[in-house]
Amino acid sequence: MAEQAEYIIIRLDISGEHIGGELAEASHDVIGIERALVGGECPYWGCLPSKRMIRAANLLAEARRIPGVAGDSSVTADFAPVMLRIREEATDHWNDQVAVDRFTGKGRRFVRGSATITGPRSVEVDGTVYEASKGLVIATGAGPAIPPIPSIEDVEYWTNHEATEAATLPASLIILGGGVIGLELGQAMSRFGTKVSVVETLPGLLPQHEPEVGELIAEVFASGGIEIHTNARAERVEKTDIGMKLHLSNGSTLEAERLLVAAGRKTNLPAPGIGAAGLDESVRFIEVDSRMRAAAGICAVGDNTGVGAFTHLANYQAAIAVANILGQDTHNADYTAVASVAFTDPEVGAVGQTEQQARDAGLRICIGRQQVPHSARGRLHKAGNEDFINLIEDAEGGVLIGATSVNPHGGEVLGLLTLAIHAGVSIEEFRRMHFAYPTFHKGAEDALRDFVAQPVEELATV
Repeated sequence: MAEQAEYIIIRLDISGEHIGGELAEASHDVIGIERALVGGECPYWGCLPSKRMIRAANLLAEARRIPGVAGDSSVTADFAPVMLRIREEATDHWNDQVAVDRFTGKGRRFVRGSATITGPRSVEVDGTVYEASKGLVIATGAGPAIPPIPSIEDVEYWTNHEATEAATLPASLIILGGGVIGLELGQAMSRFGTKVSVVETLPGLLPQHEPEVGELIAEVFASGGIEIHTNARAERVEKTDIGMKLHLSNGSTLEAERLLVAAGRKTNLPAPGIGAAGLDESVRFIEVDSRMRAAAGICAVGDNTGVGAFTHLANYQAAIAVANILGQDTHNADYTAVASVAFTDPEVGAVGQTEQQARDAGLRICIGRQQVPHSARGRLHKAGNEDFINLIEDAEGGVLIGATSVNPHGGEVLGLLTLAIHAGVSIEEFRRMHFAYPTFHKGAEDALRDFVAQPVEELATV
């Protein structure tokens, strides 16, 4: 006989856990099913552990910048305290019992195992059937994507999981992929003494950002001793005595002790049996409406919706889904001002459209730029100030539609720009603001003065 509940949540990533808690507090009977760790990627292999590593690496970098600014310095890197913080503070040694207890402590039921959907409101886990009288929530999340490179299975490659769990760092590392995860981990490990090489198939690093971002980060990384190989495709992996050799499409080879595969993310779809719920089994992402509804009695949230693999977006969607389920007044999902931060040094914050996206949309735009080293705060900061702010205006509407903030606190400066885009603040109103001096965010005021019109017919030559 099937076990009954009002709602069943399939996988408890951070958004699924949030929904389960809110529904339970509203006195609903909830069953949560998770085969791995409750909370998903962010608390165990993503946001929380990696930023501890990055924080420690940035401290080393700052100490090494003292000469010429504040005297002399000598730094000895030690990864042991970093590893200890990751294991004890962030992940509890990759044990989710605290999260499970938090989930069940609110009256929810927890099932450990892999769920197979058997109907519009039923799932099966290890031979037991669970039925939801009101609905299913699909929060399956995403994981590392492994490209089909010949012989890659012959080497013990890392993903961000193994890199985060490492007790010691390798002497040398090749990173396959020039995106956020690979660059964050690569720069951090380099600062602890690992010889790092980055291989990116596309022409520039951080290809989802403005081209100037990748160019700047490549310069910063190269000055820090990191090898950059762009326009290079990995064609074959070969096991060696020291670790592995990577053969590239340009004929060159790279050797290292370890290979870190950071070539993107893939959703954990199709979920087993998803077709039984009336959903398309062939899609990479579940199509949802503005209230996170995928079908009658089914909602989906998080990475599997394809909006963006960000913790803050997953939680944003979860809040909308909960309000909709509970019949509360809520807003529709709005992705006009989706913000992201790459926690490299310098930080890269971006929100809204890129210049290319605006061009593709046929918009007449104005662009404003400010080189941070030329600003008062940039000159004060001195070491580590190779940065800029880029603003994009919809000239017809007179509002900001995209922005990039690259500086030592790029993610924090981004808050100002995200609010301006989200609220539709006019450029004229933005110009009438007071910008505190001397701050990094004052660079936005300087960029507003620098707006240059980019008519549609001229965009192709910019």
